[in-house]
Amino acid sequence: MNLVETFQNLVAQVPDLVQPLIVALAGAIPFIEGEGAAAIGIIGGIHPVIAALAAMAGNFLCVAILVIAGAGARKAIVTRSRNREAVAAGGGSLAEVDAEADRGSARRAKFQRAFERYGVPGVSLLGPLLLPTHFTATMLAASGVGKGRVLIWQAAAIILWTTAVTLIISGAIYAIR
Repeated sequence: MNLVETFQNLVAQVPDLVQPLIVALAGAIPFIEGEGAAAIGIIGGIHPVIAALAAMAGNFLCVAILVIAGAGARKAIVTRSRNREAVAAGGGSLAEVDAEADRGSARRAKFQRAFERYGVPGVSLLGPLLLPTHFTATMLAASGVGKGRVLIWQAAAIILWTTAVTLIISGAIYAIR
């Protein structure tokens, strides 16, 4: 039995009030995410709107935790790197090391601005076709994209894809009945 079948069986076996929590838990798992979790809930007998909302919540909560952790890890690494450069520079002050790093990172900053302006929406909205939102969001946060920007676009992607799958699954079930 695979993970999806396990969640479907679990949804069918627990009381109605607990079912959305199981769907939210499934949404927090990479490769199942909001889309798969909504399908699990709908097939398990939960109303499509409740299944979709629970799946979105579980998926987004996990993504938000990963984005916050990824951004924090990046900040720690950048700070440690700058401190090491200052120590390695010997007699130079931290301000001199920062000025040197700023000249070298001008191109990187320009690339980062372009990536943030055009790349985050595209990566967030089309990313679920290739990679789980968990990976995409973590990579964006670790690359220095602002947490708020990543979270807004990831939320849009989660809502969009989960709603689309919910409508398709609900339509298919309606057509079969």
